[in-house]
Amino acid sequence: MRWLKRVLAGLLLLLTLLALGLWLAVRASLATLDGERDLKGLSAPAEVQRDERGYATVTAENRLDVARALGFVHAQERFFQMDLMRRNAAGELSALVGAKALPLDQGRRVHRFRHRAETGLTALPAGERALLQAYAAGVNAGLATLGGRPPEYLLLRQQPEPWGPADSVLVAYGMYLDLQGAQGRDDIATGLLHDAVPPDWYAFLTQHSADWQAAMDDSRVAAVPLPAGPLPDALRVTKTACSDCRLQDARDLGSNNFAVAAARGAGGRAIVADDMHLGLRSPGTWFKVRMRWKDAVGEHDIAGVSLPGAPLLVAGSNGRVAWGFTNTTSDWADVIRLKLNAAGTHYLSGGVEKPLTRSVERIEIAGQPAVDHVVVESEWGPLLAHKAPAGHAYALRWVAHDAQGMNLRLVQLENAADVDDAVKLAAGTGVPHQNLLVADSAGRIAWTVIGAIPRRVGGDDMDRPQDWSDGRARWQGWLPAAEQPRIVDPADGRLWTANSRMVGGDAMKLLGNGGWDLGARGQQIRDGLRAHEQLDEAGLHAIQLDHRALFLQRWRGLLLERVLTPEFVAAHGLVDYRAAVDKSADAARPEATGYLLVRAFRERALEQIFAPLAGLMEAQGLKARDLKVVPETPGWALIQAARPDTLPAAFNSWPDLLQQAVLESRRQLLDKHGSLAAATWGADNSTAMRHPLSAALPVLSSWLDHASQGMAGDSHMPRVHNHGHGQSERMVVSPGHEELGLLVIPGGQSGHPLSPHYRADHATWLAGEALPFLPGETRHRLVLRP
Repeated sequence: MRWLKRVLAGLLLLLTLLALGLWLAVRASLATLDGERDLKGLSAPAEVQRDERGYATVTAENRLDVARALGFVHAQERFFQMDLMRRNAAGELSALVGAKALPLDQGRRVHRFRHRAETGLTALPAGERALLQAYAAGVNAGLATLGGRPPEYLLLRQQPEPWGPADSVLVAYGMYLDLQGAQGRDDIATGLLHDAVPPDWYAFLTQHSADWQAAMDDSRVAAVPLPAGPLPDALRVTKTACSDCRLQDARDLGSNNFAVAAARGAGGRAIVADDMHLGLRSPGTWFKVRMRWKDAVGEHDIAGVSLPGAPLLVAGSNGRVAWGFTNTTSDWADVIRLKLNAAGTHYLSGGVEKPLTRSVERIEIAGQPAVDHVVVESEWGPLLAHKAPAGHAYALRWVAHDAQGMNLRLVQLENAADVDDAVKLAAGTGVPHQNLLVADSAGRIAWTVIGAIPRRVGGDDMDRPQDWSDGRARWQGWLPAAEQPRIVDPADGRLWTANSRMVGGDAMKLLGNGGWDLGARGQQIRDGLRAHEQLDEAGLHAIQLDHRALFLQRWRGLLLERVLTPEFVAAHGLVDYRAAVDKSADAARPEATGYLLVRAFRERALEQIFAPLAGLMEAQGLKARDLKVVPETPGWALIQAARPDTLPAAFNSWPDLLQQAVLESRRQLLDKHGSLAAATWGADNSTAMRHPLSAALPVLSSWLDHASQGMAGDSHMPRVHNHGHGQSERMVVSPGHEELGLLVIPGGQSGHPLSPHYRADHATWLAGEALPFLPGETRHRLVLRP
């Protein structure tokens, strides 16, 4: 037995040494926080200070030196995140993780974003190219200075690839994919709906909400009444069962921003609040940074959030102007139905046949031979894979594919002197279109859309596929700054956006509906602003955290007054169910069972109403949620009318449909949570901020993932948190008074699990508490020398 003990002891020693070696290898890739490092290309020494949470301050001689130093810091703290973002946009993930990413890569390659990024660099102004080049050089220096590969590359047994200027453009294209992700499916689906139902039913189903109005100009839309005729067969009879019957209340990812002018801000100051909503992951999207430099204009001091992979500030303040973004969720792409010749090689344009072009995209795959992927394009954009009617094909016309859709002009916000400067800049800035909300140090506020807006002519309905073959319908250039929608110095001193309809009239027609949010969230923000004569930073932050369930109260009333009758409750043992609905559905609190029950009932009722429509979409390779249909408005109208001739065929009566929604949603929750008492909103709605590799390596999940807990908030209220989608930052700031502002992110500054800054902000973010907008006392100081 002695020899066995020696063998076991030897194995234990070997495992210990291996674990120690791995730990040392992982630790070697931690960012350098103190001391001195060389950074070639600097015109003078630069300094990186960090506070106790890792909030970085970069001080350098000029803007190019700041970009170089910021690249160094981003690479040391977040290189793997940056790498995933460029590879996702370019369709190059398979080269890193293997063939399992090939379908995703093939879908991305239709956009040829690597090609567009590299060719687009040559068209950028010299100053923008220089900024990207300096940043890329800093990234590569920061990566080379690490004592080892970032830990993700050790796990993948890969080497990180150098960063190039085009990679920062790819990161921006990645945001297009996140924020405008429909990529034509919405137009195709809505076209199918148009062809399947009578015109009055199409208008009824695709209307925007008249119940939840929140436009900043107080414009109204009228409700489209329930058609007099019976429910069309496409909505009545389920011909194809849907595997996923869900519809969406908004087309794309969301965000909130709102502002008060001097007359409404404490101390006579204008204040901006911004919380951008994204899928939450580990590490988070944003990196907090303060940047200082000087030039011929003077000294610059800007602070806010940056996006690792890009050399600029995304949202924040420059001391004179503060700004924040939300996604417009407007219509920035059209689907063109091409008329093909018999061979399928040419299409009709302006009455002339033109050839389709073919490009071969080579996709590298880790551990396997590369594959070629063919992309076919028209003059208007690439052909989509979705099947079109015989003799036709679908092409995607998307702003992201145009040179005007991508540039680095956003960096000029760093120099904006007032709201007029910021609004003028918006028209020429190539970014995924955002609601830009700005405030200046003179107490003024303004809103506009930042991004290139196409001038559409000759079309009749941009919500479904269009025929451009005769040349009459087309995009005719881009709107100049003077024609872009804007609101400057609103009379009541308040502005707000929340991904719903922003304005009405001609401005609304210019922007188009890309699947606007219902409007309940925007309405709650607007009413929160108008409930106070004046607000300070804490007051605006409180609105960001408002999780009252105002939207669901009419559904709660429906349950209590019409569905949960004494007979129904007694027959199905729903006493506890009814009591929970009655007592705890007023807010999306983690401990609330009633909120979850009402929410689940609403979702199931709408799914049952629109199941035939969802089946119709799935039969065509689409999903119900691809439609530009917000189910709440037509669904609620159908329930209130309760006409027998508008009832889906699967149900005997409207009470039957609603009662089945109660029983089915309750059963699903019991299957998931085990008991009604355990079915709380927090148990259903956890943070679940996971690292991209933790699903593949669950043994490391506790090390890679962030702490999870049940969260307050949901989609139709200012505090957004819906199953891992939520506030990716919370910022409130007044330009010139940054010391009073707040800024907090989920997770922390570093992407390295061994870093003390990996989870530095997380507990504060979870608790809904505030951290200062500006960095705190310096704890680490790194000098970068030429």
